Amino acid sequence: MTTDASATSADLSLTLDEEGAGRPVLVLHGGGGPATVAGLARHLSRTARTITPVHPGWDGTHRPAWLTGVDDLALVYLRLLHERGLRDVLVVGSSLGGWIAAEMAVRDSAGTITGLVLIDAVGVQVETEPITDVFALDARGVAEHSWHDPDRSYVAPADVPTEELARRHANMATMRVLAGDPYMHDPTLLRRLGQVRVPALLLWGESDRIVTPAYGAAYADAFGNGRLEVIPGAGHLPQLEQPEAVFALVDAHLHRTGDPSLHQ
Repeated sequence: MTTDASATSADLSLTLDEEGAGRPVLVLHGGGGPATVAGLARHLSRTARTITPVHPGWDGTHRPAWLTGVDDLALVYLRLLHERGLRDVLVVGSSLGGWIAAEMAVRDSAGTITGLVLIDAVGVQVETEPITDVFALDARGVAEHSWHDPDRSYVAPADVPTEELARRHANMATMRVLAGDPYMHDPTLLRRLGQVRVPALLLWGESDRIVTPAYGAAYADAFGNGRLEVIPGAGHLPQLEQPEAVFALVDAHLHRTGDPSLHQ
């Protein structure tokens, strides 16, 4: 992929990858960084114009002092779509990226977004299904809550290269700024999702212990046109543990929604 820098304001230049042709798809990563959605973005770029930004503050990118919340990011990405004159956009978000996608949808007065895919998204408050506090977990605890098979995925911190550990710690520090208080949700978002009428597909790993499938069901029910698909053998990042299942469901949603006449 070719990395590009797109200026959306005087003090913010977005780092992003763009590849492919066809319907525009914006792919938004979660707290683990852009690597967690890289495979999904590559897959989508075969049939769609796929845009994958790095959230400001992740992987060493600059975060302006004014960018302190997920709502700020949502407005940044809506502005990016508008500046590029994009229409009929499918927004795909994983975890924190799913929250950003939902916040974009409730603010999209221009009707730019015509489809959503939220993958194990955070962002809403479900009283009976609290979000696990990942900031309070050690590396082993994060693996046990995030993966269907944590033993296959866990790497002891002592075995992680120093530069990679520093990257992870910096990413988590940015996530604390954007989503630490209130923790991983907007208290008003759940009740506002009913105004979002575009088709929303929510994909959920059945073994996710950060946000449970029951949390995902409540999230899907809150949308005006939401649907939940639970993926066996996967946790919080099903696009990594069960990529073919995720790819098939996202492909079907891409082709089922939108206006093909705009991209011929």
